[in-house]
Amino acid sequence: MQKQRSLTNFLPLTLFILFFMGMAVIQFATPDMPDNDGFYHIKLAYLMRTEGLKPEFSYLPLSILNQDEFYDHHFLFHVALIPFTFGDLRLGAKWAAVTFSALAFLAIWYLFHRQRVPFSWLWALALLGISDAFLYRMSITRAQSLSLGVLALGFLWLLEGKHWRLAILSFLYVWMYDAFPLLIALGVLHFIAVALTERRFDFRPLLFIGGGILLGVIINPYFPVNISFSIQHMLPKLADATSVRVGNEWYPYDTGQLLDNSLPSLIAFAGGILGLGFAGRKMDVRTTLALLTALLFGLMLFQARRFVEYFPPFALIFAAFALSPLITDMQPDDQTQGLPDSPQLASQPFLKVLPANLPAAVLALFVVVTTFLAIPATQESIQDSKDYQLYANASEWLVQNTPAGSRVFQTDWDDFPRLFFYNTHNTYLAGLDPTYMQLYDADLFDLWVDITHGDVEDASKIIASDFGASYVHTDLNHEDFLDQAAQDPGLKEVYRDDQAVIFEVIAP
Repeated sequence: MQKQRSLTNFLPLTLFILFFMGMAVIQFATPDMPDNDGFYHIKLAYLMRTEGLKPEFSYLPLSILNQDEFYDHHFLFHVALIPFTFGDLRLGAKWAAVTFSALAFLAIWYLFHRQRVPFSWLWALALLGISDAFLYRMSITRAQSLSLGVLALGFLWLLEGKHWRLAILSFLYVWMYDAFPLLIALGVLHFIAVALTERRFDFRPLLFIGGGILLGVIINPYFPVNISFSIQHMLPKLADATSVRVGNEWYPYDTGQLLDNSLPSLIAFAGGILGLGFAGRKMDVRTTLALLTALLFGLMLFQARRFVEYFPPFALIFAAFALSPLITDMQPDDQTQGLPDSPQLASQPFLKVLPANLPAAVLALFVVVTTFLAIPATQESIQDSKDYQLYANASEWLVQNTPAGSRVFQTDWDDFPRLFFYNTHNTYLAGLDPTYMQLYDADLFDLWVDITHGDVEDASKIIASDFGASYVHTDLNHEDFLDQAAQDPGLKEVYRDDQAVIFEVIAP
């Protein structure tokens, strides 16, 4: 008994090491970073360490993230990144992604462990093979990995009735990431699950979650601009109220892509459905909540591929809960003591002829096969990342040859994170999300688009007068713009390499 307890004590650390190693193997398949935004997050965390937790943010003056309205909607995430800002920021960002994803996976194991799911450690290890698109998203230095961990804890504390913990978690979630409405959604689904399975209404979790979120919004270092920003940021996407082409993550996968990059999660979800049928009994709260949550994230995934960071793990959670009664029923009595009380399964004669270790063997086979398929597939995807030194030389030229604070007119909004990473000497036009500039000034945004598409002749005067920019940065793919710039006497080419061109605006 003491030996078993000792092994149990080491299990969390062992699992964390395995998760850490698995994600590190993916992350360091390339020296590059798998997403542009990671450059912004790690650099802002560095500024928070060196200039204070609320550094002056003057880098996007023509957007709703201008100096007067700036809201760090990833504040606690950036705080968590600060320990990784000592030394090479790129390496720090990559190790942060590995660490945070491993912690999120450990939180899901903790959910399984607390809910006494048979073979909880094996179910948790299945996360390393559940979807290569999911693993890719977990490899990005962004808040979604910690967000997954928060949702796993929230799920657990909803089941355990830990209301004050839910309130504190909700408060912190608001400060960490603007996806905090997902915790409200979990609370609503829990209310529905309890109503369906226990025929009672339990408003308490929703009240504690709502109270924690309300306090997190009001007691906030960026109050009240955090409220206006959240509305402006989310509503255009939720209502499809803008025609602006935002990042690819806001567009859905087609069916073929989903089957290719997330098939194990679909198998897990289907396996959970079959498990419910074979069990032949009424669903309990946890299984109903897991099913509803997986369905919610599945519907969200059909709308935007970014939600692949949530559907696969919650499909796995649903499968674990749905199949647990069948697995428990196959185990000898001495191996099932201490499991949660539940109605007995309907008589299933075929279970009695199956070996007791069959579930563990099948689950282990699933883990091994999917992991050995998913990790190489994710490594291949991450190896397609852009060179981490992209725009490094052009940025250095700007630092060395332009006045501090001078504005750079860039031709791509998603170039901002890399420019910001290498150069906080200058300011820029648009970044992180194109709607931030559109919401600030729609006419100016449209004019910027026309210029970058090469639809405006002699644009230098407009760039100087309307945008207040003294320099232009563009990649080599904007051929129409480059053609116009070559004929514009107000634009003087001052730098060129195989990645970018910089023009000085000399228009009167």
